Amino acid sequence: MADFSFRLLDWYAVSGRHDLPWQQHVTPYRVWVSEIMLQQTQVSTVIPYYERFMQRFPEISGLAEADLDAVLHIWSGLGYYSRARNLHRTAGIVMREFAGHFPDTIAQLLALPGIGRSTAGAILALSMNQAQPILDGNVKRVLCRYYAIQAWPGEPATTQELWRLAEQLVARDQPAAYTQAMMDLGAMLCTRTNPDCNACPLQSGCQARQLGLQQVLPVRKPRPSLPVKQAAFLIIAKATGEILLQRRPPAGVWGGLWGFPECSVETDISAWLHKEYGLLAASIRFAPSLRHTFTHFHLDITPVRVQLQAPQDRVRDTEDLYWYKLTGDNRLLGMATPVRELISRYNQANEEI
Repeated sequence: MADFSFRLLDWYAVSGRHDLPWQQHVTPYRVWVSEIMLQQTQVSTVIPYYERFMQRFPEISGLAEADLDAVLHIWSGLGYYSRARNLHRTAGIVMREFAGHFPDTIAQLLALPGIGRSTAGAILALSMNQAQPILDGNVKRVLCRYYAIQAWPGEPATTQELWRLAEQLVARDQPAAYTQAMMDLGAMLCTRTNPDCNACPLQSGCQARQLGLQQVLPVRKPRPSLPVKQAAFLIIAKATGEILLQRRPPAGVWGGLWGFPECSVETDISAWLHKEYGLLAASIRFAPSLRHTFTHFHLDITPVRVQLQAPQDRVRDTEDLYWYKLTGDNRLLGMATPVRELISRYNQANEEI
């Protein structure tokens, strides 16, 4: 165990990453935001979002006081929007219940929205130098290969064994450096495909390398084919150019974000529009569908351009409905990537979506 950490730390001191944005001016708040952003997202993708987020919300107090729409606007495009909602909720809890100071125990962190065991361990190790294990995707991969664990890491018994190993291996005297080193090793050398075993500081003890199993470990979970769902996105436009946006429910896909009114592709659009909003369509045009893929399903989106008849004042701005101005609208709204793309296409070419 000691040899493992010694080799890893020696490698990290020379070859690890030391200039990531959240490694500068380290605070629990900055590390927490980075760890939430890094859940299921690569470092290269996170960095520009993190920098913009920190510029807008440099302190947890500002995040707690901000309107959720402002938070979702900054987050737009990063995906998995429940993470942004949980950040906002947790910031409020930390301000109310901990006087703005981030809690410093596993139990307290696990009680906060969006923080699991590995994220809690990373926050405590990286920002407070506590000897806490983590088990993110990179660490799972390193441990599965080093110990030649030939079972899917998601199996409860396998997960329990990986946590046991992760806890035993933590370098008690340098937990922050060790934790970052484990993440760096998985991200830089012990990658999912084509691991660079020749440069790995742990190669002499790696059982997967000895057995020639580097390319097949960790064992992947069998993936069924993803189901396909369909929806029509209605781009409802006034003669004056504004388009109608609707806030989605807080739970579910794109929860809390703003998007287009949505219905089934088989729906009678004119009848639906009149029933739901009391609006009359002057013209309705369908555009080719586009596909957006989530973790568990594909969504085939059919954009439908609806030009309204006058008068158009039956629907007013409310908490959940908003007539969005295509130019010069200063309201910050969180939108999913397909919604932003469709607005951009609609704005650029008035004839075709």
